[in-house]
Amino acid sequence: MENRTARLTLLIDPKKKSVFEKLCSAEDVTASQKVRQFIREYIEKELGADWKVEVFKEKK
Repeated sequence: MENRTARLTLLIDPKKKSVFEKLCSAEDVTASQKVRQFIREYIEKELGADWKVEVFKEKK
């Protein structure tokens, strides 16, 4: 499905970053994995469940 990766750089308060990383660790996921999950969920909320067809030109 996804052939390449792209870097997303963001600035965040250091204390929030630390709390976020601790929460992610408690779920046994990396911060990057959690951010990717948030992005997927947001895209699905905005574009609907068939967003992959639209974005990746896939069949379900």
